[in-house]
Parts: sequence; C-alpha cells; structure tokens
Amino acid sequence: MIKQESCTSDLKPPSLDIVEMLGGHHSRRELWATFLNTQRTRVMAEIGVWKGDFAADVLKDAPLIETYFMVDPWANLPEWNKPFNVSQQIFDDIYREMDAKTAFAAHKRRILRGCTKEVVAGIPNESLDFAYIDGDHTLRGITIDLIKIWPKIRSGGFIGGDDFTTTPWQHDVKFEPTLVCPFSIYFAEAMDMPIAALEHGQFLIQKNKNASFSFRDTTALYGDLSLNKLPPSC
Repeated sequence: MIKQESCTSDLKPPSLDIVEMLGGHHSRRELWATFLNTQRTRVMAEIGVWKGDFAADVLKDAPLIETYFMVDPWANLPEWNKPFNVSQQIFDDIYREMDAKTAFAAHKRRILRGCTKEVVAGIPNESLDFAYIDGDHTLRGITIDLIKIWPKIRSGGFIGGDDFTTTPWQHDVKFEPTLVCPFSIYFAEAMDMPIAALEHGQFLIQKNKNASFSFRDTTALYGDLSLNKLPPSC
C-alpha cells in the first residue's frame, strides 16, 4: 500500500517498496514491465488503446497476464476536442492495426469497443489487478474513466496512467486542456487512497481500505498543482 511515502502490494512482503523500484527506468515500457512482473499481474485493463503499441509491449513483457481488457471506441467523437480525434476511416484503419499488433495474444485479450461508460459493464467488479488509463485526457474523460473503473479494481489492486502532465496545455491552446493531473490527485483524495507521481509522466493509485490519502511525488516536478498556468501563447 502507498502509505507514509511507500507503496507495496498486499500480495508482497511489507518491506517491498514498489514506488522505489519504479525509478530509474529509461522508458514507460520498462517502468510498467517492472511493476507488472513484480506484482505478478494476471488480469488488467487498458482504457485508451489507440494503435495497440502499449498493449503489445505489455503482453510481451508480462507473461503472467492471463486476461487483458482493451477499452476504446476507435470512433470519431463529436464532443472530443483533442488532436487524436481523427476521421472514422482513419479510426477503422487504426483498429485494424491494433488487431494485427496484438493478434499474437488473441487468447488473452478481450476487446471492448466503445466509450468507457458503454462497455465497462463487460469487466467484472473487483476483478482487475491493474487498470491503465490512457484515453480521453480532458476533465470529462479522466473523470469518467477513473470513476467507472474504480469498482472493477480488486482490493489491493492498482490504477496507473499516462499523460500526468505538469501543465494542462499539453497540446495547442485550440484543444481542450489535459487534466489527468491534478484530477487524479483529487480523485485519490476523495477516495482516501494514496497516489504517486512517477517518471515519464505516469501516475499510480492503489485501492487499499487500510490506506489513507497521500501524494508522493517521486519526480519533484509537481510542486505547483494550480490551474493558473498561462497557455504557451500568452
């Protein structure tokens, strides 16, 4: 559990500090491979699969995984003001690319094509060891993804994610801001659960009834969580 500046799984000896083990990696792929193998992750979900690169890496790097839920609409969404909201034709091509990249693990993957609210019922409650969120990073998107996936995480399980940016202006100011940070921190506080900021713009929350809220910044990059930062063009 992440408590008093530490993070361990209830499947591991109390002396194991998983957050400390997640430092010093050259890429997010290495970081999450270490995490998944250390935690002996067997059932996980990814929200926001895109072309399947992350899924393919995980399925190669973490051989103990038995079930991998893949949640993504692969669809043009009229209300989603982000640069990856491409045409439906391109999305269909991206879906086929994802399918080809992860076909080697077809016996493990469970493809749930649709927005999180539409398909999350296909994941049993308290079944996930880990969920990785890399989908709609708007305030609306990260709110829905975190709230809807939370009941699916087993006690002692984890939620991790990408694009935990230090500024909401991840893309051009014509796009809606990215608010994975600080909303993920506020969510962890509301749930009274610990959260850690990791290298490569990643975050990690553990679901543990014996824990309490804390925010551990392993990067020293998140001292200012205010939303008052001006966009780059100002």
